[in-house]
Amino acid sequence: MKLIDGKQVAVEIKKELAAKSVALIDKGERAPHLAAILVGEDPASLSYINGKERACREVGITSTIYRLEESTSEKKLLEIIDFLNKDEEVDGFIVQIPLPAHISVDRVIAAIDPSKDVDGFHPVNLGKMMLGKPSFLPATPYGILQLLERYKIETEGKHCVVLGRSNIVGTPISIMLSRKSSPGNCTVTLCHTKTVNLKEISASADILIAAMGQPGSVTADMVKDGAVVVDVGIHRIVDDSPKGYHIIGDVKFDEVAPKCSYITPVPGGVGVMTVISLLMNTMKAYEENAKR
Repeated sequence: MKLIDGKQVAVEIKKELAAKSVALIDKGERAPHLAAILVGEDPASLSYINGKERACREVGITSTIYRLEESTSEKKLLEIIDFLNKDEEVDGFIVQIPLPAHISVDRVIAAIDPSKDVDGFHPVNLGKMMLGKPSFLPATPYGILQLLERYKIETEGKHCVVLGRSNIVGTPISIMLSRKSSPGNCTVTLCHTKTVNLKEISASADILIAAMGQPGSVTADMVKDGAVVVDVGIHRIVDDSPKGYHIIGDVKFDEVAPKCSYITPVPGGVGVMTVISLLMNTMKAYEENAKR
């Protein structure tokens, strides 16, 4: 069994991005610029935004955060999105989800200029992804592709089972791994809460991607010997340790790992790649912006 070390891959990609940023500055050009809009004070969102801001500093990408009150109206949020769409100094931006209940996520995402949608959630970018055309890929699935590619894990002709059909992870990664690309060319089975014989299907996977959002739900009898297991889940479990909690994924790591050829740990696997993918998309947006 080999660990897929997301932290190490993240370090490698950060070095690549930092070198690009330095080269731009040396040529007298501005640094890439990523903005983010945060509405309210959701703890997970705050943590993600802080991590994004820190990662931007490390690779030389300018970062701007718009912190809005929970009570901010949808109209006001759309005005800020329009401002960022028109700001030529901003290459890409994200609106941190979840949003307060009085704001429509669909309307907000649709308002973002697809050329600045570095989260890859706009219908235009999702449509391009479906067609295999160049686009911004959703950050977590993009991070999974990077891990598979950099560990040289063969995907062509393999049976990939994806557990979970969310619009953020499960559905996009199922499409991306079935495309004519590398990594890709998998035969993909997408499982969900209505799937019959889940255990049998899961145990047939050469590559198993667990994105169910249920802690410890993937057990050893759901994984065949030699499978590649990618654990997207991240759950904070309260305990009596000095920190007061520990982090686990959707996979029961200790019992599943001995059966695997490769497996991602939690933490230190897929999670750290999400911000890195966002930075990669931002650099891509900068490069496309420079061509205009």
